[in-house]
Amino acid sequence: MSRLLIVDDEERIRVILKKYAEFEGYETDEAADGMEAVLKVRANDYDLIIMDVMMPELDGFTACREIFKIKQIPVIMLSARGEEYDKIHGFELGIDDYVVKPFSPRELMMRVKAVLGRRSNTAAGQGEDNKEVYRIDGLVVDCTARTVMVDGERVNMTPKEYDLLFYMIRNRGIALSREKLITEVWGYDYYGDDRTLDTHIKLLRSSLGPYRGYLVTLRGVGYRFEA
Repeated sequence: MSRLLIVDDEERIRVILKKYAEFEGYETDEAADGMEAVLKVRANDYDLIIMDVMMPELDGFTACREIFKIKQIPVIMLSARGEEYDKIHGFELGIDDYVVKPFSPRELMMRVKAVLGRRSNTAAGQGEDNKEVYRIDGLVVDCTARTVMVDGERVNMTPKEYDLLFYMIRNRGIALSREKLITEVWGYDYYGDDRTLDTHIKLLRSSLGPYRGYLVTLRGVGYRFEA
């Protein structure tokens, strides 16, 4: 049974999310601010964290930064702010999803299920012996080790940047529609909007630096990895 940590300074939201999560069969724990969340992560094990951004003591972004120093736990961020800058900031930190308030608790539980499912599938594939490495000019992508080297320097990416790059490079030269990328990278049960894809493409291009041009935009269609 997966265990969730629900972090929000509004007790009403915590109560609602706890009710829906437990109905779905999850164990739950709560924290009223970012500082309490960090302390609880130090003392307990959680499979996923639902984290509000705007909180007293320690905001959600700062709390995530501290939590990731302790453990790598999937995080779904909640915020009343839907600006692209905030989403990019969250994804750069390494969160898995970003949900704008107001939201449907039922949809949020679907996102929780999708994130936990993706993490489970990733963990199941890490024991494979066959190495899958792509070398293109100064870009070296090791899908097995989940590492990317740009001109000899290792690049740190968010989890979803890795997933997106690996899928595109495995299908290099093929026109990939937006729907295809969202379905294959985020999963059939992904309930976000397709602007999340554009945000991650922007992040990925930044990470690839001089090789950003390998990610080609196909106007009205989607994207293609071309090298």
